[in-house]
Amino acid sequence: MSSKNPGSPNGSPRPDQTRAAVEAALARLDLAAKVALLGGTDMWSLDPAAARAEAGFGRLVFSDGPAGVRGEGWTPEDPSVALPSPTAVGATWDTEAARSAGRLLAQEARRKGAHVVLAPTINLHRTPYGGRHFEAYSEDPELTGVLGAALVAGVQEGGVGATPKHYVANDAETDRYTVDVRADGRTLRELYLAPFERVVRTARPWALMAAYNSVNGVTMSEHDVLVGGVLRGEWGFDGVLVSDWTGARSTVGCALGGLDLAMPGPDTVYGEHLVAAVREGRVAEETVDALARRVLLLAARVGVLGDVPPAVPAEALPAPLDGPATVRDLATRSFVLLRNQGAALPLAEGTAAPDAAPDAGAGAGAAPGAGDAPPGRRIAVSGLHASVPRFGGGGSSQVFPARVSTPLDALRAALPDGTELVYEPGPDPRTRLGPATHADGFRLTAVLHGLDDAELARADQRDGSVRWMGGLPGGASFSDLSRVELTGTFTPAWSGTHRLAVSGVGHFRLEAGERVLYDGELQPESEDPAAAFLNPPQRVFLLDAEAGARVPVRLVHSVSSHGVGGLFGLISFALGYGAPAVPEDELIDRAVREAASADTALVFVGTTDESESEGVDRDTLALPGRQDDLVARVAEANPRTVVVVNAGAPVLMPWRHDVAAVLLCWFPGQAGGDALADVLLGAAEPGGRLPTTWPDAEDDLPVRQVVPGPDGQLPYAEGPRIGYRAWRRAEGPQPAYWFGHGLGYTTWEYESLNITGRGPATPGDDPYAPVADVVVRVRNSGSRPGREVVQLYLGPDGADRRLAAFAVVQAAAGASAEARLTVPLRAVQAWDDTTLTWRPQPGPATFAAGRSAADIRLTAELELAVQG
Repeated sequence: MSSKNPGSPNGSPRPDQTRAAVEAALARLDLAAKVALLGGTDMWSLDPAAARAEAGFGRLVFSDGPAGVRGEGWTPEDPSVALPSPTAVGATWDTEAARSAGRLLAQEARRKGAHVVLAPTINLHRTPYGGRHFEAYSEDPELTGVLGAALVAGVQEGGVGATPKHYVANDAETDRYTVDVRADGRTLRELYLAPFERVVRTARPWALMAAYNSVNGVTMSEHDVLVGGVLRGEWGFDGVLVSDWTGARSTVGCALGGLDLAMPGPDTVYGEHLVAAVREGRVAEETVDALARRVLLLAARVGVLGDVPPAVPAEALPAPLDGPATVRDLATRSFVLLRNQGAALPLAEGTAAPDAAPDAGAGAGAAPGAGDAPPGRRIAVSGLHASVPRFGGGGSSQVFPARVSTPLDALRAALPDGTELVYEPGPDPRTRLGPATHADGFRLTAVLHGLDDAELARADQRDGSVRWMGGLPGGASFSDLSRVELTGTFTPAWSGTHRLAVSGVGHFRLEAGERVLYDGELQPESEDPAAAFLNPPQRVFLLDAEAGARVPVRLVHSVSSHGVGGLFGLISFALGYGAPAVPEDELIDRAVREAASADTALVFVGTTDESESEGVDRDTLALPGRQDDLVARVAEANPRTVVVVNAGAPVLMPWRHDVAAVLLCWFPGQAGGDALADVLLGAAEPGGRLPTTWPDAEDDLPVRQVVPGPDGQLPYAEGPRIGYRAWRRAEGPQPAYWFGHGLGYTTWEYESLNITGRGPATPGDDPYAPVADVVVRVRNSGSRPGREVVQLYLGPDGADRRLAAFAVVQAAAGASAEARLTVPLRAVQAWDDTTLTWRPQPGPATFAAGRSAADIRLTAELELAVQG
């Protein structure tokens, strides 16, 4: 087939040509060959020999990718560009930013040899206790759906398949393999299905991932009602439904439930089991044809089906992006300025605007274009996150970048000559030891040994973390591997009792100097297979060593033939390190002394790998360790204290009224330090707005439950009201910061709200066709350029008011800008569980434009022409 086709300006094949090629390929396959298309060949790929020979099916490679593309390997020796966490992308409220993130993911996937990226995660922040919320965008289905659709469009414009996940109601981590979510139809339709519907209908993803959990008694890898009925029947999804890894449970159930691809391989519920089920009459061969047809279509779209040209030919790919520059820009757009008293930020001389309200922006007093702190000043920085930031979350979104910009290094480089910066880390909030690093005095090499004890390969290590998934250094085979030795030297910078740790699952032997510190077995602490590498057990051992004395170290891991957590093709363990301990009170005292004599005190706080990670939910929203004590003591010593919060989801801030400014940087990606320096010094504006409501106290939370009951069920008893809608319904305490809140370095006035109705519309129309056009005029009333996120809500003041549209505008000081928004039909509909249809909401629609869910500046009513 030619690489150019009539009627396709970009050279891509017409859909009818692609489908004809798919049918021709399918016709050449027998039952066994078709079934072989439905199960992974290994951890990350699909490479069925018969389909390759008979239909030209090339090797199809998947990769994790919510915040960076791993490729088939997962190791520091094969670095990836690390993007800001999806929650940070959510905080941009910027569809073009999300689209750019998608294009960068596609660019990275092509570089890594991957055809499909397992992203975006479009589950909702049902409650802040969800441990994996850093990997999802928001508590709101509209914001999540719009940004998710933009990211999918960006990925697929780059010729790479996107895989929105996890379909559906995978909103917590506790018992995620077995939990049965119980939710009524309205709750599912208006909340949890809504972002998937938006993405499927408007962005047409080429794949989708089924969740581990069950919904109303049926596991999602077998849920024909929500897959065949809703996803494919109502929404028209024609892509591949892939299981979450190890999430396919039964042969017949998955086949009849519409699961196209069971991952990983080579052993899955399909293969010979499905061939037998067809021959025994339990599954019709036509059902197998339907599954295989969709896998062939995916292969055609990404360009690995014979001579069928891909959906996006090389000449139509977007222009290459500068990865580091793109992630730096994304980070600055995501930072949320929660509080800024007395123009504490940016770190330049100035005073608050005359009309500045509490928690207002810096306003007229901020120097236009400020980018330098005045020379001769002294800045005291404290908190471990300044020097060891969390640039990304753990689990499926974790990648290893070539370089991570730390806030401490970036500030030192950006501050002008004459500005003194001092640093005290304060107490370590981590309960587990992190990997041993070069900075700690370690030089390590991983040596791989075969079954005959011969050396297979070796690789120099950047740190003590050994993690390979899907491939080994030097092309070594997992089937030949018997053990891995992490060997090298440790040269301590000071004398004392040092701590060494072993993290992992399996048998380990740790030697230091001439001592054997450990020789034994570490067992997983959870039944979740992923916990073996996401949250492995750790043992700590003491080692007395003198400063400058080189100590040989050796950690030997015997490789299990069963893999890690049942995942063959994965090696994951670490040598951890902790310096000789200093009393925490002394560490806080040191930080306080430096802050007391400084012009400004910067305190960096945040979550840790233990407190916020895939695989476990949170049991508290409090900052771990003694970080609250550190902030409180520094704030007492210096009224000009600025706190930077490095977390992927809400944390409690009992000191928030006692500090001058609070800046939220999320998990900002590899360029987070540089982006923070830009924002702190005023070279860039913090452009983000909260995608999730932040509570003031845990007892105030209207939705809390993440742990299923004894029957394994997790009831979504709150119905369709989570996040700001639940807070608006609740009586009593208010949240610390509402959904949509965020300040800047200027101020804004909302001048006018104009609505033009379209119509008439009926329930059968495209749910995302506009029923009204809205223009909101705003004016930058400050003295420097700024960025504003205009938010449009529909409904009366209360729990039923919900986000309908949003737009980002920019304006110079004193200038006005118009935010043009379209209201989709779905925004004025509600799901009726009696008739099982979408119904228009009664009465005239109340339009409310403002700066957050609680900060409404303009309202108007209009009767829309929407029929029942």
